[in-house]
Amino acid sequence: MAGPDPDKLSHFDADGQAHMVDVSDKPVTDRIATAEAHIVMTPATLALIMEGRAGKGDVLGIARIAGIMASKKTAELIPLCHPLPITKVAVDLEPDTDLPGVQITATVKTSGQTGVEMEALTAASTAALTVYDMVKAVQKDMVIGGLRVTLKDGGKSGRFTA
Repeated sequence: MAGPDPDKLSHFDADGQAHMVDVSDKPVTDRIATAEAHIVMTPATLALIMEGRAGKGDVLGIARIAGIMASKKTAELIPLCHPLPITKVAVDLEPDTDLPGVQITATVKTSGQTGVEMEALTAASTAALTVYDMVKAVQKDMVIGGLRVTLKDGGKSGRFTA
């Protein structure tokens, strides 16, 4: 894997100072991004979630809502992100007995001048954190991992698929 090209790091000016990228001259295009993550737990903890026996309630349903809410707050959490008019957020949480744990996929759409990769990553990670929060009373050593962008489309750079 080659190192980053400093000339392509758009969040830094010519003096190396961080700044918010000016997207005002970019055309408005349809944008989509998908990110994934997972949380690994014991089979017993997964069974608790799947059977609806978690004391705090519907773990997957609440984590889905948390991911959706988080995607809309991305510009408040990540300092150089632009606030975007998000047009769709879907967060899917699938129990996976082979992991064992939960696979999380978040897809975000907009029509705008910049992409929604950070919003998708924020949704997926927040959903994973919410699963952790809701069942940490029964298992504290769960592991969250695999956070990555799997799809990005729209804009000048075109389509990326992992």
